[in-house]
Amino acid sequence: MLELDYLYVDGEIAVINKEPALLAVPGRGEEKSESVTTRLKRHFPVTLANPAVHRLDYDTSGLMVLALTQNALSKLSLQFSKRLVYKRYVALLEGSLEKEEGATQLAFRYDPHNKPCQIYDPVLGKWGETRWKKIGEERFQERVVTRVELFPLTGRTHQLRLHTSHPKGIGIPIVGDRLYGDGRDAPRLMLHATTLGFKHPSTGEYLEFQTPEMF
Repeated sequence: MLELDYLYVDGEIAVINKEPALLAVPGRGEEKSESVTTRLKRHFPVTLANPAVHRLDYDTSGLMVLALTQNALSKLSLQFSKRLVYKRYVALLEGSLEKEEGATQLAFRYDPHNKPCQIYDPVLGKWGETRWKKIGEERFQERVVTRVELFPLTGRTHQLRLHTSHPKGIGIPIVGDRLYGDGRDAPRLMLHATTLGFKHPSTGEYLEFQTPEMF
């Protein structure tokens, strides 16, 4: 039986390091039933219908916090909605990046004609904001790529993937992104949630967890 990689567990929350190619919550159909939350429920007697306080994309790896009680779900969800949670990601981007740091603010929405992609739409879209910082350039599969830190201030679906790839954003897709780039020569999407910081829902203590990217 497949298990989750637990970094922290108490009576209120569980913090896990999600592997790539795993859904955060189950989708429709038996073939999409395996997910972070279904694995959690096999391990803990969780009565919540959906213990996922937030989500990571199927292709994205890294840190997630899960609620084991209604109190934890409510208080953590409030922290996320008020943008009080610290989130740091690391990604490899295709090609060179001239600027050292910046911020991307783009409005986007779901594209019903190209599931599950999001598209830029300054009229009907909802705003998302991401700050970023260049770490350095390196070689990957005989080509130059750029390692960056990404700090999402909002938490929209595919936000980092759209904000990096769109010409009005950074303009360079993430290595291995088959939705917003060509995904060539990469075994996975090179995007990992490395750091997650929040206040414990019961004690109010600030907790911060880190896990390095494996690429």
